[in-house]
This record gives sequence, C-alpha cells and structure tokens, in this order.
Amino acid sequence: QVDLVESGGGLVQPGESLRLSCLASGFSLDSYAIGWFHQTPGKDREGVSCISSDHGTTIYSESTKGRFTVSRDSEMNMMYLQMNNLKPEDTGLYFCAAGITIREVQGSCVINGLYRWGRGAQVTVSS
Repeated sequence: QVDLVESGGGLVQPGESLRLSCLASGFSLDSYAIGWFHQTPGKDREGVSCISSDHGTTIYSESTKGRFTVSRDSEMNMMYLQMNNLKPEDTGLYFCAAGITIREVQGSCVINGLYRWGRGAQVTVSS
C-alpha cells in the first residue's frame, strides 16, 4: 500500500529537541519533492520546509530557519525533520508529504502535484 507514516513526536519543554521521521511505503521518495507541514487548531497547514525533487533546492519557513533541518535518506526511503530549540508556538501536528514541485509563497513552502500526505505527528512544547 502507498503510504507515509510519521513518528517521533511527543511532549518536550521549551529549548529541547525532537527528530521527526517519515517512512514511505509502496513508492520511492527519491524522485519526489518532499516537505514537512505544521498545523495548529483553527489554522491552515503551513509549509515548514521542503526539498525539491532533484534534491537541489531547500526552503525553510522564516520561523524555523536556523532551528530546524530537513533531510532525506534515499536508501531508507525516509525523510526527517530535526527540530532544535523548540518553542511553544511550534506546538501542533506535523505532516510529511510528497509531490512534484515546490515553490516559496510568503515565507513558506508549497508542494504542487501532491501525491500523498502522512496522517500527522503531534508535537507539544510546554513547560
């Protein structure tokens, strides 16, 4: 079955770190654009970071630049989001996604031609 499954979320205090993982099954991530998206209650999903299908372009949102790092592992068919120095406003659901192309819109990334969304992983940053 074609699927994306996130893992690695949890509850942390401000300033701590988490690494989210996304495992693809049924298709190869290597030839797709990939990205991570953040959603808080009552708001639309916002692109956190994306990597183009040719692996040559990476986009970070302004709020996460310098703190978060997106990466991909072709051999493992996985993608990751390393989140350092977490802040309360980082709280919410994080979704991984694969698609065709990426572009930057108002400081966040957008994936065009979406192929698959993950179901989301909860991250809570609270003292």
